[in-house]
Amino acid sequence: MTEPSRRTAPEPSEDGRRERGLLARKWAYLLGGIGYVPLEHASFETELAALLDVLCAEVHRGEPDRTGSLEAAGARLVELNCAGGQALTVTMGILGKGLLTLPEFQPAWEFAERVVGVLGALAASVVVAVQGATLAQQENLKLSLLKAVREAKYELRTAEARFDEVATSSASGILVADLDGTLVTVNAAAGAMLGRAPDELTGTDLFELVHPDYAPVLREDYRTLLAGEVERIKQSQRLLHRDGEPVSVTLTASLLRGTGDEPSHFVTVVEDGTELLLLQNELNRQALHDVLTGLPNRQCFGTRMEAALGRADPELGVTLLRLELDTFAVVRNGLGERAAEQLLIALAQRLKSVMAGEKALLARFGEAEFAVLVENTPDTPDPVSLVHELRRELAEPAFVDGHGLGLSVSLGVVNRPAQHHEAAELLRESHQALRRAKAGGHGQWELSHPEQNRLDRTADALAAGMPGAFEHGDVQARFRPLVRLADGAVHGVEVLLGWEPPEVGALSDERCRRLAETTGLMLPLGEWLLRTGCRQVGWWRQRLDRDLRLLVGLSPHQAADSDLLTRVVGVLEETRFPAGRLLVEVPVRALATDLGEARDNLRALADLGVRPVLSACGLGDGALAVVTDLPVHGVRLDGGLLDDAAPDSPVAELLRELPGLAHRAGAEVIVDGLATADRARFWLDAGAELALGEHCGAPCRPDELTATLGETGRRTPSASPRVEHPRADEPQ
Repeated sequence: MTEPSRRTAPEPSEDGRRERGLLARKWAYLLGGIGYVPLEHASFETELAALLDVLCAEVHRGEPDRTGSLEAAGARLVELNCAGGQALTVTMGILGKGLLTLPEFQPAWEFAERVVGVLGALAASVVVAVQGATLAQQENLKLSLLKAVREAKYELRTAEARFDEVATSSASGILVADLDGTLVTVNAAAGAMLGRAPDELTGTDLFELVHPDYAPVLREDYRTLLAGEVERIKQSQRLLHRDGEPVSVTLTASLLRGTGDEPSHFVTVVEDGTELLLLQNELNRQALHDVLTGLPNRQCFGTRMEAALGRADPELGVTLLRLELDTFAVVRNGLGERAAEQLLIALAQRLKSVMAGEKALLARFGEAEFAVLVENTPDTPDPVSLVHELRRELAEPAFVDGHGLGLSVSLGVVNRPAQHHEAAELLRESHQALRRAKAGGHGQWELSHPEQNRLDRTADALAAGMPGAFEHGDVQARFRPLVRLADGAVHGVEVLLGWEPPEVGALSDERCRRLAETTGLMLPLGEWLLRTGCRQVGWWRQRLDRDLRLLVGLSPHQAADSDLLTRVVGVLEETRFPAGRLLVEVPVRALATDLGEARDNLRALADLGVRPVLSACGLGDGALAVVTDLPVHGVRLDGGLLDDAAPDSPVAELLRELPGLAHRAGAEVIVDGLATADRARFWLDAGAELALGEHCGAPCRPDELTATLGETGRRTPSASPRVEHPRADEPQ
């Protein structure tokens, strides 16, 4: 066969370039389907096209350059993950046929030998590159293993040094024993606990250091630990000191594991339990005692009270006093926290002094509240004498930082309760008695009475359930006529609260207000009542053509509410109710506060156009005295004062003068509690204008009053409006 002449690789023609591209594309396609290639397909095809150009150039040269371009081509195929057996077979097959079909290698028989030589050189280069890569990987692996071994040895030496340092400096005793209990390592702390040197303990049996009464049990516990039944042991234990005395310790044991996770040693950590026991006792004492006074706290008192009730004399029983320091808040706010704390300490000392002769348990329940439980004996004073003795002891001021501070207390007393009473029930009754005492003012005391306790619990249960009843619409608005005495015509209406709990029946407006004040419900409830009244009276004005006044009473809390004006303005704007037709009643006792919020609210309402009314419950509460100082439109008098007075009595004469006094101050008079026609004539003759009471009409539902108003009105309504109740999402 004639060899083609050696020549420089010519530039391929356009057709040749296209044929090379097609061959490279086919080569890339076949190799891409064999295995992972670390390039996108387009980039991979470009790489193979460049290698194909190198191969074509070598074919044109005639002698393959095994150490130059072909070696680089083989290395590149290895980098592209195209050096496996299947990939190399595909490369040889596709190039062996494809190169001889290119136009630049025609006639094919002249270039066949060169193509075979170039492909053989390429295959050899691939094999050499694979061998080099394998040797490099092996070398890297060897270096990595050597580095890992060195690091493991270093970490082991570091861990051992760290363990030695921890064991040496640890305040806890550390004992390492082999699996038969022989000690191999003992630190200084363990030796100090046992009165021996660590070297002296090394080699001895661990269980010989345990008190003989506990050694068999501990040995069995270590056996269960070795068997894997438990992960660790932690228990209080008694070891033996050199002098034979027991040493109380807390012992914790676990296993050290070696190769294959097999147990190799026991590690036992012991802590001296003496100080820990003292600390636990102190913490327990602090948990059950008040830090400030040193007295038992509520939890301790309750526990010890149960025991005292169990051993109390069946006939004499016990006496429980619940007291609260009245001046605590004043002293704390005025003189500071330290002075208030010193006052509490002084009170605790005085209580101890008074009860020194009795078998008594004292406790501080929190802030300014204390309790005293006396186990009665034949010599124990009765409750009255006991309270008087306590008051005498507390009458002398306590001097704190140069201030003589009062020790006035309010007291609730439970004396000789029934034997079946539990501690929690007695505490509850004493708290109820204390509440009643505080309601009477500072320095008062109350003796617990079963019937009064029952009534208090009933009232508290009603008060607690009232917000839910209000939310569900069970609390409703009731209306009663405000009648003009001159002609008996309905001049307006008063809106009242009404509630009928199933267990107690209908409650009066006054009772509802007291219950609502207990839980703070009165403010939102009062706003709802005002809104309901305005809507109803507005409906009567629209349907019956009755321009009625609306009278709404305020509690002292409402009268002093800083948001009262905002609430009233909001309701008037919402219902479009004329301010001049609204009578807002303010109790006189709400105006007696030094803060003056109720007085400011009364003046603001008058400026708004609302007509304020003062309620005077008795002859001496000063309602008429403040009329001249405030913009008051009316005065509400208690007509019931006349019920027990003879027509010509001094009381009747005084009552007859009251309307005239109110008129001279520019106020009209509303008489409440009008029960008979005779009383109506009396007040009419005295000069009163308006009246409320059974004689004028009892509180009723709005639809019932609608019928009455419709009979005297110019036109009859078709229906009465539904009185809306608050929704959960309605602003209060």
